[in-house]
Amino acid sequence: MRRYGPAVLLALVGAAILRVSLFSDLYLRYVQVGLRPYLVVSGVVLVLLAVVVAVLVRTVDEQEDPENPENPEDPEDPEAPENLHSDPGHTHGPAGPRVAWFLTLPALALLLFPPPALGSYSADREADRRAARGVGTFPALPAGNPLDLTLGDFGSRAVYDSGRSLMGRTVRLTGFVTRDADGTWYVTRLLVSCCAADATTAKAEVRGAGAPPVDTWVTVTGTWHPEGEPGSDAAWPPVLDATSVRRVRQPDNPYEKR
Repeated sequence: MRRYGPAVLLALVGAAILRVSLFSDLYLRYVQVGLRPYLVVSGVVLVLLAVVVAVLVRTVDEQEDPENPENPEDPEDPEAPENLHSDPGHTHGPAGPRVAWFLTLPALALLLFPPPALGSYSADREADRRAARGVGTFPALPAGNPLDLTLGDFGSRAVYDSGRSLMGRTVRLTGFVTRDADGTWYVTRLLVSCCAADATTAKAEVRGAGAPPVDTWVTVTGTWHPEGEPGSDAAWPPVLDATSVRRVRQPDNPYEKR
């Protein structure tokens, strides 16, 4: 059975990739939507490679069958080539060391228990790092209230827009709850360029409403509360005076495009 180890591992990894990318939207927890075709192709290729490896191993086994006249060596013969280097201390064979089977555990974990999307822990580790941007005017916002904005757009305008385009507008922000030790809470979203590994944080402090549990997804409606001069440290994080906080389901794509 150990001879089939590489084939089993390839099949498990391929099946796990196909599960999260072809048969569900779980891949959105890890990468951007545009990478889905590449994940599907990768999963299919790995499954096909597993089949090829299994067929090759079976073919080799049949050729090495002691009853096969083309392979007359006695498997019990100590002079047989496959027994020349064996000793009781060896824990490996033609398929490699037995410890390699532990490599199946991550593949099984991804197949059976896909990890969740990044949440408050990752946001806290961000430590308020922000991309360097110059202060300036932003394009005009669409008419109408309330206005649905991403956390990234809201934060950019609140911190860097010298034209104060958010002034007097009612906005609606969706994200998950994070909280400081002093009880201050934020509606937060992680921004990614490619995948979860490059995630950065966008958040807005919420005032005037009680904090739901950490990592709860909410939609907060309210008005921008200006603090500090544009581009200054006092302007970050932006503040929202809440008029309503509504719990919502986590979206299929929990990240915003950076």
